[in-house]
Amino acid sequence: VLVRSWCVVSGQVRYSVPEEAKVGTVLGRLWQDVGLEGGDVEARRLRVVWQGRRAGVEVSGASGALVVSSRVDREELCGKSAACSLRLELLLERPLRVFHVELEVTDINDNAPLFPAARKNISMAELSLPGSRFPLEGASDADIGANAQLSYTLSTSEHFMLDVKSSDENRQFLFLVLTKALDRETVPVHRLVLTATDGGQPSLTGTAELVITVLDVNDNAPQFNQSVYKVQLPEDSSSGILLLMVNATDSDLGPYGDVIYEIETFDPASGSGQFSIDAKSGEIRLKGDLDFEAVSLYMLQIKAKDKGTPPLSSHSRVEVVVLDVNDNAPEVWVTSLSVPVPEDAPVGTVVALLSVSDRDSGANGRVSCWVRPASPLAVESRLMGSYSLVLREALDRERVWEYEVEVFAEDGGQPSLRASRGVRVPVSDVNDNAPRFSQAVYTVLCRENQGAGAEVARVFARDPDEGSNGRVRYSLWEGAAGERAPVGGWRPASSYVSVDAESGVVWAVQALDYEEVQVVQFEVRAVDAGEPALVGNATVQLFVVDENDNAPMLLPTTGGGGAGLVPPLSPVAGTSLEAVSGQESETLWAWASWGGPAGQVVAKIRAVDADSGYNAWLRYEVLEPRGKGPFRVGVYSGEVSTARALEEADGPWQRLVIVVRDHGEPSRSATATLSVSLVEGGEKALAAAGSSSVSGLLLPGEGGTAGVVSSWTNVWLVVSICAVSSVFVVSLLLYGACRWWARAGVVSGPAAATLVCASEVGSWSYSQRQSRSVCVADGAGKSDLMVFSPNLPPLLPPSA
Repeated sequence: VLVRSWCVVSGQVRYSVPEEAKVGTVLGRLWQDVGLEGGDVEARRLRVVWQGRRAGVEVSGASGALVVSSRVDREELCGKSAACSLRLELLLERPLRVFHVELEVTDINDNAPLFPAARKNISMAELSLPGSRFPLEGASDADIGANAQLSYTLSTSEHFMLDVKSSDENRQFLFLVLTKALDRETVPVHRLVLTATDGGQPSLTGTAELVITVLDVNDNAPQFNQSVYKVQLPEDSSSGILLLMVNATDSDLGPYGDVIYEIETFDPASGSGQFSIDAKSGEIRLKGDLDFEAVSLYMLQIKAKDKGTPPLSSHSRVEVVVLDVNDNAPEVWVTSLSVPVPEDAPVGTVVALLSVSDRDSGANGRVSCWVRPASPLAVESRLMGSYSLVLREALDRERVWEYEVEVFAEDGGQPSLRASRGVRVPVSDVNDNAPRFSQAVYTVLCRENQGAGAEVARVFARDPDEGSNGRVRYSLWEGAAGERAPVGGWRPASSYVSVDAESGVVWAVQALDYEEVQVVQFEVRAVDAGEPALVGNATVQLFVVDENDNAPMLLPTTGGGGAGLVPPLSPVAGTSLEAVSGQESETLWAWASWGGPAGQVVAKIRAVDADSGYNAWLRYEVLEPRGKGPFRVGVYSGEVSTARALEEADGPWQRLVIVVRDHGEPSRSATATLSVSLVEGGEKALAAAGSSSVSGLLLPGEGGTAGVVSSWTNVWLVVSICAVSSVFVVSLLLYGACRWWARAGVVSGPAAATLVCASEVGSWSYSQRQSRSVCVADGAGKSDLMVFSPNLPPLLPPSA
């Protein structure tokens, strides 16, 4: 509602505006009120000039109207003044004119009553008498007039009422009147609401909360909420842990209601060091260590008292039940130990007696025992808490000489606790192992002519026993007294070799001669020093390897045309004629006829070598005359034949020096001198007839036939030797393979000895010398043929 009134008195204009008018409200049209033309307002620049306080109004530039530009608050502009008028000037230019304007701001009920504090705290003694009066402070209202007239009301209460008094100055005084006696233990605090209402339309209200606290007196003793407290506490509880909190309440306030706690008595008395109580909070805490095994129940007498004079008190009992926990590991003790244990101890032998205990009770005290690691030892229960460590398997000291075992004991708690005790059980040795050779059969090669005392082999036997039970001595065993080989034709092995008792070295008693013995087979025994002594056996096969220590030996010679039989030349080492020039022997002789065809056999040189193999393989050469002569000799047959037809120019006789060599390294040789007389065919016949009394003479025709037969015999002999050598090599390969695969299965000990025998081989032409037998430790000897396959040169075809 806009109320506008104006009048022009001495050029003054008056306007009225209610507070809180909306922004944009038009208060008046100045150009009309002051008598100006509308078109001149903007051109003449009409503006407002304030004098003193400023209100939120301004002049509209286009229309020249006075409008509300911002919030207008009468209480802010004029406060509690009954009249609120503001003065301003309107300035108009061209020409300059000033108009005085008065603006009146009217009040509306826009402010509610307001108490000095929203909450008022009042303290009253519990013994205050009814009718007691307590002054209160009233509310204020920023408005004026009827909008500021206040009335008061109090919320409903059976203990209090409100009394309002008015003074002559139209001021109000408020009093809170006690109508009923107070009881702090029943209602310690009273809360009331004081309401102030103004006279505006509509009316506004304001409130304040009255908090009335009843002050206490010591008229009540503390009271526990329980007469008996029961608590269960594990024995492993840590120091300082809270057991429980006792609670005693005193309905009084202040020092009369403050409760102090204390422990009067302990049962047992040792509990005084175990528990403590907080005097203010009543918290009972553990301050020592509990042990179920020592004390399982504590009784505490608790006292609560207030701070009155005299103090009032009450009592309660706390029962602390200690719960067993698995806090004690089992204990294992060795009460008896019988060591060392013989390795032949029977199963079930008691090695040690054990005592096992656990201080806990129930399942926490039930103990089970076992042994680790896995071993022939086991734990057996005998009585409650008594166990024995016994053998459950046979012992073998050679496999395990000592057992380090742990006897574990574990209780039945959750989690379980475990203890252990180490037990060392050494195993003593008994003589239960015979010496065992590294090989059941030793095959050894030994060159002949090694001097006495030379080491030819070494055997080794191991006995896993210890001490004297494992000390081994070696000996050569030749059978029982009645089983030795006869002296005639056989010699005992001890005549060739001996065995060192400590080291097992086999050494030669004398120099070995391949031509005398090729294989020495004997048995070596290893005997320990135990009681009774145990024996191990091994067979040693000693093969004598041939050395080229024999030169070829010439035999009587047969001639084709005619040859004298003379004693054989002694074999001499070397290849030169001078090597035998000093030897006293008759010269071999033969004859040949002039004109005979080439290839006619004149004589045959025969020789043998006591060695064997390559060392006994002989070849023949013409040493003199050198160059191309009328005669030649068969390289392997020894046949002296004509190289061409003989002529008179060849002279009446020819002297030939023939050397016989073996294939040894170095080679050995022998020489023969052959004188051949050249005669005509008739003279040859007469000479043959005249010397018919000489043994060993051959006719020329017979000599040729014998040469052919001898050549073919040599060819077949070489073929046979090669075949036998091949079979022997294959046999050696098969034997070596079988020994390799079956070595692990060979068991040492007395057994029938395997005989490997051989005979020597002479020259490729058969030697009629008796072969030597093999010497073995016991049993009969055998004569076999052992051939070394030679690299043969091509055979020469027989001469026609």
